[in-house]
Amino acid sequence: MPQPSTGTLLFVGCATLDSIALVEDYPAADSRTVASDFATAGGGPAATAAVAAARAGANTAFAGVLGTDEEGDRIIAGLQAEGVDTSAVIRDPNVKTGASVIVVSKASESRAIVTRPVPPVSFPAGCRFHELVESAAWVHVDHLGWNAVASLPAFSAGSLNVSVDAGNPIASFSLRGVALYVPTIERLSAEYGAGLSPEALLRKANDDGASAVVATAGSDGAWVKDGTADPLHVPATPAAIVSTLGAGDVYHGALLAAVAAGLSLADAAAFAGRTASASCEGLDGRSAIPHQTITPVLTSNHTA
Repeated sequence: MPQPSTGTLLFVGCATLDSIALVEDYPAADSRTVASDFATAGGGPAATAAVAAARAGANTAFAGVLGTDEEGDRIIAGLQAEGVDTSAVIRDPNVKTGASVIVVSKASESRAIVTRPVPPVSFPAGCRFHELVESAAWVHVDHLGWNAVASLPAFSAGSLNVSVDAGNPIASFSLRGVALYVPTIERLSAEYGAGLSPEALLRKANDDGASAVVATAGSDGAWVKDGTADPLHVPATPAAIVSTLGAGDVYHGALLAAVAAGLSLADAAAFAGRTASASCEGLDGRSAIPHQTITPVLTSNHTA
């Protein structure tokens, strides 16, 4: 992995405004259901990752596309309140900001999401986004941010440290030039074969071009592989779950903040796991993300 850096972590992609209801079980058709809690909060993979990284002490920025509507205003205000630089956000009056209505079931510890699509992410020449890319220590992308970054000459030249959230399918995706690839074990199995061990799956992703791989496995923790080193298993952190909404996005932001701070990949994954578990104690994806300081030495409990 690259050396520790105090530079900006730039998060590129999706931001939404989420309205979340906590119910005992999902409503039936034509029913009236009383929610035990209700919240409205910012969401979206890249934007929530930026907040998690900021709460871990990283210097962060978010770049994406929002409308000039109230939802966009509230997203910007929420990110700025967390200390996230929003100067690279494009406000387009011709689009509607991404928004979601989410029902969280206590009985099944699951959620159902109804969403308005997020506008396509692109940045015209000469805008602030390109300035931030040039100076960023890391550029993190979700499924919507990938094409905007992969098309940059700096990425083709290998001069960007790019981290990829592979939680959603990404069209025209290639691992070549990716410094940190973070899929789920399930996605790796779908890509390379369900019969392969986690270690074999990570090696294949590494062989395909990813410099480092962290594959998450839910309650089974995560598997990490850094360069030519052998894969390691990082146990999960038990969670007191109210909602898992945004936990994966929190994991990505905390992971990148820890890597940028100089932790080993295994310790960074353990830090990210603890942070994501803590976030599950909140109904929305952000309110329970801990404010914390990353230290360079953590107690490890990893197995080969």
